[in-house]
Amino acid sequence: MFDRLSDLNRRAFLDGVKTLSPAVPATFSWGLVTGIAMAKSVLTVPQALGMSLAAYAGSSQLAVLPLFAAKLPLWTILLTAAMVNLRFVIFSAGLAPHFAYLPLRRRLVLGYFNGDIIYLMFQKRNFPTGYQPGKEAFFWGMAATSWSSWQVSSIAGILLASLFPDNWGLELAGTLALIPLIVSTIATRSTLAAVGVASVIALVALDLPYRLSLPLAVAAALLAGTFVDVMAEKLGAGRKTSGAARRMETAAPRLTDAEPVNPPFDPSFDIQPSDLDKSPVSPKSTRSAR
Repeated sequence: MFDRLSDLNRRAFLDGVKTLSPAVPATFSWGLVTGIAMAKSVLTVPQALGMSLAAYAGSSQLAVLPLFAAKLPLWTILLTAAMVNLRFVIFSAGLAPHFAYLPLRRRLVLGYFNGDIIYLMFQKRNFPTGYQPGKEAFFWGMAATSWSSWQVSSIAGILLASLFPDNWGLELAGTLALIPLIVSTIATRSTLAAVGVASVIALVALDLPYRLSLPLAVAAALLAGTFVDVMAEKLGAGRKTSGAARRMETAAPRLTDAEPVNPPFDPSFDIQPSDLDKSPVSPKSTRSAR
């Protein structure tokens, strides 16, 4: 399949692999932690493998494991997973203008492979919307790298859970590996505002049920980033208007009291009808002029 791609798509695919490669250690660590947690929960090995392949969402997988252990109703488990995965709706909306030309089945496959780091890296490229050669191949390069590293580490954690002591702190290692990637995406004031507000909301709402702190933090981040963007546009428009006004004032000469619009009447320049009769122009010249 890779050989059937055009040269442009092959280069774009490899570019996607290279772009996501710095996130592989963090993804591998999180997958390993999730696999170990599933293996040590009430799930059997086949159930854990099925969840890893079907869900492909570490945060929601870890969120529902205590609910399975507590034997809570299925609707509670599904609601919790939906709340945690609500951010993917926003990610899909962000990718929609780029892949709206694709058929529905293909877009659904893209949605399955989409993820936090993939979305951040893709948006960081500032691709134009609509069709562009190599853009989808670039996405698939990142998606293949992320999915394979996640599944390999998750399955390894499921099958080798007994070899990994709980005091190794793998979850903390995964978090620390993700922090530099997140910080590198903070390039604008709106992004900084979104990250700051989301962090505060997530900490304040940490004890809410169904992991509601995560969707609340996402919603607050969107509002904060949008507010900063709107204010920046208004301030920028105000600066442009004031700058244009200043340029017009500088270009146009100013009238002062020393230069009145209507200068006073000077009798010496008054032309009387009798002066016209004294014109040196001869009638002959006048006729020739006519």
